[in-house]
Amino acid sequence: MFQKITSQQAIELEDRYGAHNYHPLPVVLSKGKGAKVWDAEGKEYYDFLSAYSAVNQGHCHPKIVKAMQEQAETLTLTSRAFYNDVLGVYEKYITEYFGYDRVLPMNTGVEADETALKLCRKWGYLKKGIPQNQAKIVACENNFHGRTITIISISTDPDAFSDYGPFTPGFVTIPYNDLEALERALKDPNVAGFLVEPIQGEAGVYVPEDGYLKKSYDLCKKHNVLFIADEVQTGIARTGKLLACDHEGVRPDILILGKALSGGAMPVSAVLADDEIMLTIKPGQHGSTFGGNPLAGRVAIAALEVVKEEKLAERATYLGEIFRQKMREIDSPMIELVRGKGLLNAVVIKPQNGKEAWDICMKMAENGVLAKPTHGHIIRFAPPLVISEEELLDAIERIEKSILSFT
Repeated sequence: MFQKITSQQAIELEDRYGAHNYHPLPVVLSKGKGAKVWDAEGKEYYDFLSAYSAVNQGHCHPKIVKAMQEQAETLTLTSRAFYNDVLGVYEKYITEYFGYDRVLPMNTGVEADETALKLCRKWGYLKKGIPQNQAKIVACENNFHGRTITIISISTDPDAFSDYGPFTPGFVTIPYNDLEALERALKDPNVAGFLVEPIQGEAGVYVPEDGYLKKSYDLCKKHNVLFIADEVQTGIARTGKLLACDHEGVRPDILILGKALSGGAMPVSAVLADDEIMLTIKPGQHGSTFGGNPLAGRVAIAALEVVKEEKLAERATYLGEIFRQKMREIDSPMIELVRGKGLLNAVVIKPQNGKEAWDICMKMAENGVLAKPTHGHIIRFAPPLVISEEELLDAIERIEKSILSFT
């Protein structure tokens, strides 16, 4: 058993022994259940971040925990040097669940993004006929696909790319939500794919214009380019549909999933595609020691079952409308804009009297609601999808009280 420590001790230990690559709110969490978490001293909070949408099914969901415990006592890892009796079952389940021929299992979201980029390039050379080492992939400004060297090579955020060069070549960056810029980029015959977030989460829940995804997809088809959707944060019911692309009836050529694929229980990610794309990768050309491990397979099946059984997409739609309406009713000059889809929402904050988004988040924590600013002036609100309407309304009252305390 771990020795119990105080919040202050936990913060001091991280500060002394950990890399200083995060700036957390000064709250030390030690327990979670459903939509709530508790700190080391036992104070209760509503979690309105959901581990960046990894905990859509709620903290420590009993079905997911049970699946994890049972498999952990049986077999956790074989590597892919051997078959195991879970992976095939999981692969069949997830491909039928999302409607694809095949899945390539990975662990983290950024690994899945990297996998999708490799798969796209492979397809570009073997199927589209792009000359070797000349394939290009189009991405969007203000994207967030992770933090590996290749992924930050397409970032436009100085915090992500400064002092990390030289960068991976072969990428073209265009404005998000700009179909004309996309069409110009796709005219290059060496473009193999278009990588896009259906909603830019880390950018501050930036929702594109209606029709953007469908028209982007159609342009990709016109120019024989793969449409690659990064649904690591927006997927698995968060926006009110199983996938955010479902809002416009778009079926990505390559689908990238992570985060809530395990309900937050462990790192599990996946790349889905049909045979023509997926089978371009041959044995030994890509893989991961932990990718597709038995523990991950059982956990992911349970996590996806919870989404369907508890109708979490429908719940996200219903509760998201309530949240945005209530936020827009708050009479405060600090609220500049409310936007979002389902239970992925953001409030753009206009500083008043020297108080900013961080100050509001600190006050909310004091009042029992946890959320975090992004880009300094935006607060993202994304509670677990299992939150009840009563809990949501209670949390909204606390959020309102926190904002009004500064006006």
